[in-house]
Formats: sequence, structure tokens, C-alpha cells
Amino acid sequence: MIAITETLRIPGKEVELRFVRAGGPGGQHVNKASTAVQLRFDVEHSESISEEVRARLKKIAGKRLSDNGVLVIEAARFRSQKQNREDAIERFVSLLRRAASKPKKRRPTKPTAQAKKRRLEDKRRRAKLKRERSESYS
Repeated sequence: MIAITETLRIPGKEVELRFVRAGGPGGQHVNKASTAVQLRFDVEHSESISEEVRARLKKIAGKRLSDNGVLVIEAARFRSQKQNREDAIERFVSLLRRAASKPKKRRPTKPTAQAKKRRLEDKRRRAKLKRERSESYS
């Protein structure tokens, strides 16, 4: 069970971890050991997330979401399988936390009367400056 928030928990059976060979530095070790981790989570068919979280997750997942609705997180930053597994799970939890939090509704605001007055005064001052410049050259 992976705890995301107070109310959201993902059962371990919904998350699949695959271990694959990683490239990069490591000498002969990288050719023999499967240290990179591929975390797969079926967003489309998950029973543990609500529809609104699912929609937000699809939006923020970007290219990590496959065409058939599976979230794939690849972790190959470290040379050890254990560290890569922890990294993948950490990134998965972080992504789900972002999707679980509701974005604040934006309230449109209007500039104050004083702000409008200041803006117009600045425009007048700038226009006057430019007008005086062009008059001095003619």
C-alpha cells in the first residue's frame, strides 16, 4: 500500500515495477545487472483514484502517459536497484500528490481607482517626454 495523501492510498497490486538494464557509467556491471526501474501504473483502470484526480493526473503526466492510459516512470539515476526503486516510487507519489490537490480557483480582480490614475499619469508623463524629444530634434 502506497500512501499518497491522508485519504488516497494506492494498493501495491496496481503498481508494477520492472527492472531493466540501464545505460551510462558502471563498466561491465551495467551489462550484467538490471538496475533501472520502470514503474507502471494503469491510470485508466485504477479503482483507487477518483475521476477528478484521474483527469488531473492525465493532464500533468504528459509524455509519461502511454496511449492506452498507463503511466510509466523510468528511474535510472543511481547505480543500485534499491535506490532507483525508491526514486521511482518517490516520483510517482509526488506526481499523484500534485494530481490529488485541487487547484485554487482564480478570482478575477480589477485594478483600483488609484492604480488606474497612476497608470494614466505615467502614460501622460512618458508621452510628454517623447513629444519634447521629437520637438528638440526638429
